[in-house]
Order: sequence, then structure tokens, then C-alpha cells
Amino acid sequence: MITHNSLEDFNTDLKTIVTIGTFDGVHIGHKYIIQHLNSIAKRERGESVLLTFHPHPRHVLYEDKNDLKLLNTIEEKKGKLNEIGLNNFVIQNFSKEFSKMKYINFVRDILVGKLKVDHLVIGYDHHFGRNREGSIKELKELSHIYNFTLEQIPPQKKNDVSVSSTKIRKLLLEGDILKANKYLGYNYMLTGTVIHGDKIGRTINYPTANLQVKEHKLIPKVGVYAVKIIFNSMQMFGMLNIGIKTNKIEVHIFNFSKDIYGEKIKVEFIKYVRDGVNFEDIQDVKMQLDKDSLDCREIFKLDYP
Repeated sequence: MITHNSLEDFNTDLKTIVTIGTFDGVHIGHKYIIQHLNSIAKRERGESVLLTFHPHPRHVLYEDKNDLKLLNTIEEKKGKLNEIGLNNFVIQNFSKEFSKMKYINFVRDILVGKLKVDHLVIGYDHHFGRNREGSIKELKELSHIYNFTLEQIPPQKKNDVSVSSTKIRKLLLEGDILKANKYLGYNYMLTGTVIHGDKIGRTINYPTANLQVKEHKLIPKVGVYAVKIIFNSMQMFGMLNIGIKTNKIEVHIFNFSKDIYGEKIKVEFIKYVRDGVNFEDIQDVKMQLDKDSLDCREIFKLDYP
């Protein structure tokens, strides 16, 4: 996959099969669209193209009152799109000035002028242009004027439920990791840098890696989770706690004692183990962590040391 950090960076002489959107989560519905793009591109001997906007439009247009949390950082999104096999990922900077572009100018100047669209594939609820004034009706009219094929994809379903980024966010905030992962098509992840914490865990044989993540990344429900940890291409197992009130993220990695401060790690959520609890006594904390460790090791079928 080739990543283009602006529309100006994109150039091709081949037919382009284009879709547009934030694709937050790159869930099973998004995967279907990308795979559909790729199949058309193969048939037409062209290239699949996803045009996205960064930062997220809501973070730009409603910056004073917007609390939207995202399922992916831009780096995580790149990784998932690359796994699916997208040919071109075009990231256009989104600004208030850009948001004022009329839908007809967007189609004429960007889709046709910059991306040279031959075939446009959009989701079932797609709107575009200033104030989201462009819809499927306007696109149909413009597709005839500018001579490109237009196709609208219906919502993808899992167990007869339409999958959306909004529904996945709600599941994660409820702690329903298993269903969220099914809708995503992969394990929900946090990627970030290991920072110094209060180091209380190491005094009771449960040292933790405190994880600092991007500002707008969604943090799941408070509590304890069984997790996989990927560090330097190594896969390890452990348990993660999201703190009450603070949302502090602490990861205890089983059978691991290296100093990884300042290093980047990825944590994949496998199962919600229990709700968060405030303890008054450190020995009560240790007793609960002993139980959590046993529960998580059983999930991964690991021996207890």
C-alpha cells in the first residue's frame, strides 16, 4: 500500500476505483468495501484508492465541545488497510477552510481533477461537501456529467445487526470486548509509549507498564482485561487495568521483567475480566491481582508459576 500525505502527492495513469470516508475502526463493513474496490481494480486493471481526512472532521468543526473518541490512530488505520490490501491511502488535511468546499467543487476538483475517478464506491449513508449537503442523489447527477460509475454499498451485518463504528464504540464503553472484536474483525488495540508510574505494583510482585496513548483514542470501560502484548515483534500475554476516574492504563506482562520505559507497545484486548474496584489496603490489592492473574492465565491456557 502506498500512503499519500496529501492530494497533491497522488498521481497515477491507471483507472482509479475510489471510496471516501474516515473508516474509523476499519471494521468488517469497511473491509468489505475495500475488498470490493480491489476486485473492481483487478477487473479494470486499475488501482483502489481510499481518500480520508485527518484530523477527524468533528474534531475540527466542533473542537470546543466535541468528545468523540476514535477506534484507530492514523498509524493503526494504515496498518489495517495495508493488511486488507488497499493500493492507495490518501490522507487529506481537514481544516475549517476545506470544510467550506461545495459538493460540486469537491467532485469536480478533487474526485475528478485530482484522483481521476473512474469508479466511485460509497457507503449507504454517505454525505459530502459543505454542511454534508451532497448525497447519493447529487452524486448520481454528477456521475453522468463527469462520466464515472457510481455504486452504493448497503450496510454490512453481523448476526443480522448492521455494523458501524458508533456501535463498536458503545460496546467497548460497556466492556463487551468479545462482540466489539467480532464487529471489528480483529482484536481492539491500544498502541502507545510506556511511561513511568507510581511503581506500587512492583512492591507486590506485579510490575506494570503504564501506557500513554493518543489524546482522541477511545479507552474501553474501567476494569481488568486479559490482553495480548506485542513488543518488538514478540507476542506476550498479560492483564491490563483501566483505573477508576483516572483512566490510567497499567499492563502487567506475564513472565517479563525488562525495562521498556520509552518503548512503544501494542496491547490487544481479548476478554473483560472484572469491574474496577477501589482498595484501601495493599494486601487486598495483591490478593485480587493473584486472582486476576489466575483468571487471565486460564483464558490463555498458561501455567501459573
